[in-house]
Amino acid sequence: MSSRDSKKPSLALALGLIIISVIILSIGILKLGVYPHIPLLFCATIASLAAFKLNYSWRDIQDSIIKGINIGLPSILILMTVGTVIGTWILSGTVQTMIYYGLHLLSPNIFLVATVLICAIVSLATGSSWTTVGTIGVALIGIAQGLNIPLAITAGAIVSGSFFGDKMSPLSDTTNLAPAVAGSKLFEHIKHMFYTVTPSLILSLILYGIIGFQYSGSELDSSKIDLILNSLGQEFYISPILLIPPVLVIILAMKKFPALPTLIAASLLGGIFAMIFQGAGLKDVINAMHLGYQSSTGVEFIDKLLTRGGLNKMLGSASLIIIALAFGGILDKTKVLKVILNKLSTATKSQGGLVLTTVLTCLGVNILLADQYLSIVLPGKMYSTAYKKLKLHPKNLSRVLEDSGTLFNAIVPWGLSGSFIYATLGVSAVDYFIFSFLCLITPIVSIIYAFADITMEKIEE
Repeated sequence: MSSRDSKKPSLALALGLIIISVIILSIGILKLGVYPHIPLLFCATIASLAAFKLNYSWRDIQDSIIKGINIGLPSILILMTVGTVIGTWILSGTVQTMIYYGLHLLSPNIFLVATVLICAIVSLATGSSWTTVGTIGVALIGIAQGLNIPLAITAGAIVSGSFFGDKMSPLSDTTNLAPAVAGSKLFEHIKHMFYTVTPSLILSLILYGIIGFQYSGSELDSSKIDLILNSLGQEFYISPILLIPPVLVIILAMKKFPALPTLIAASLLGGIFAMIFQGAGLKDVINAMHLGYQSSTGVEFIDKLLTRGGLNKMLGSASLIIIALAFGGILDKTKVLKVILNKLSTATKSQGGLVLTTVLTCLGVNILLADQYLSIVLPGKMYSTAYKKLKLHPKNLSRVLEDSGTLFNAIVPWGLSGSFIYATLGVSAVDYFIFSFLCLITPIVSIIYAFADITMEKIEE
C-alpha cells in the first residue's frame, strides 16, 4: 500500500506518540542513566508501528528513514573528520602546546570568562561552533583540569562562547539559514539578534565570573600544574610553531572555504607536524587519525586527557545521530509534527504567545528530530504566516529561530551538536546543560521581549 492511501494522524495520536517518546527517553536517560541510543531506537520502533496503523507501507517507512538520515550526513562526515583532527593535533603536540601556554596565561578566577570570550572570537571568525569545540575546546578542557575547574562548568562555558560566535557570524550556516526561511536579510537579521544575545552574553559572563571568583579563593594546586607542564615539556616538543594548524583553520574559514576540506587540511597538517616535530612515523599518523591518540606519559590524569580523538571514537556519536534522524524522518513522513504544529499555529493570537510557541516548538523539534536545521526550517515555515498576521517584521521570526533552534541543539544529548560535544570533550549534555548559560538565557530574553514589546519591529505599511 502506498503513502497515497495513508491517513492523516489525529491530534490525539500525534500527541500520544510524542508523550510516549518523551517518557521512554526520560526513563532511559534520566532514571536508568543509559546511553540514548536504544531508547531512541524504541521510539523509532513505536513511530513505525504508528505509521503502519496509518496505512504506510514498510517501503514508505524505510524511505522516510533514509531521507531523515540524508539530512544529517554532512554533519556526520564533519563529526568523523574532527575525530581525525583531534588525533593528529595531539600526536603533533598542537593541543599540548595550547594547554601549556594556557596554563601559563590563565588563572582560575578569569578562566571561565576567558573561555567564553576565546571561543566566541574563534567561532565568530570561523562561523563554526563545531570547529571551535573540537579544537580550542579540547585544549581548554585540559587547562581546566590543571586549574581544578569542574569539566561540566568548563564545557558549559565552551558551548556558550562557541554558539554565541556561531550565531553572530555571517559565515555560519544556521545564521544564513534562519533569515532565508523567515524572509529577512542576513545582516538585518544579525543586527536584530544583538538586542537579545548581547544582554544574554553579559548575564552569562557575570555568572561565569561569579563561579570563577569562588575558585579564585581556593588553594591553587601548583604541584599539579607543575606536573602537567613538566610532563608535557618532557614528552613533547612544545613551540609556538605548533599553533599554525589552528591558525590555518581560522584563515581558511574566514576565506569561506567549506568546512570539510578545511578540517581535512587541518588533519593532514597535524600529521605532517607530528612527523616533523614529534618524530612520529606514517603508521603512527594513520593510527592517530583512525583510532585516536593513546597517551602513555605515566601520569594517569594526563593520559586520560590526551587519550582521545580518532575517527573510530566518533562512531558512537554518529550512530546516535543516525538513529535520532531516522526517528525524525518517520515523524516527518507520518505528518505527526505537522498536525501538532498546525494546531499550535492557529492557537497563537498574541505576540507574546506566538514567540513563546515558536521557542517551545524549536525545543520540541530539537528533542524529537535532533536536527538544528529542521528546528529552524519547520517552525519557520509553520509560523511565518502567523507573524505576518500580527504585522511582525520577518527578522523577528528569524531572530527567535536562532535564539532557540540553534542554541537548544547544543543541550539536547542526542542532538547533532550535543552528540558532537560529548564525542569531542567527553562531557555529556546531561552534565553541562545547566551551565550553558547563553543557551538557557537567550530564549528567555527573546520571550520577555515579545511580551514586553521590546525591539519587536513591525512591518511598515
